[in-house]
Amino acid sequence: MGKNDFLTPKAIANRIKAKGLQKLRWYCQMCQKHCRDENGFKCHCMSESHQRQMQIFGENSNRIVDGNSEEFEQSFLDLMKRSHRFSRIAATVVYNEYINDRHHVLMNSTEWATLTEFVKHLGRTGKCKVEETPKGWFITYIDRDSETLSRRG
Repeated sequence: MGKNDFLTPKAIANRIKAKGLQKLRWYCQMCQKHCRDENGFKCHCMSESHQRQMQIFGENSNRIVDGNSEEFEQSFLDLMKRSHRFSRIAATVVYNEYINDRHHVLMNSTEWATLTEFVKHLGRTGKCKVEETPKGWFITYIDRDSETLSRRG
């Protein structure tokens, strides 16, 4: 058997590690690259491709942050629409479901620093009904599609 064999214990362990979610601490949103540890992340940050991405970000940071914010909001609302269309649910529950997707947009690459700020934004823009309770923030998806259909019919 060769050193780089597919069925070696090391190769199997590496595939298992790569399969699951890793710590967000070593994730580069700009390059969409996940590193397994601090050393890997450090090496990635020194790489030429990362430096190019950061230069691009520096040239038009507002456009990139706005794009990430829009994508985050759309994905979050799509999840609400699919899974919790007619229910009042804790914002943290929906957020935890959202981050279970391995390829989600990180909140710290958007214009919102916290989930609370994002939830308040959804309330201000009328996309969700928002309530603050002692148990946290609760949101209810406002279904515009069925609203417009019922007005026409």
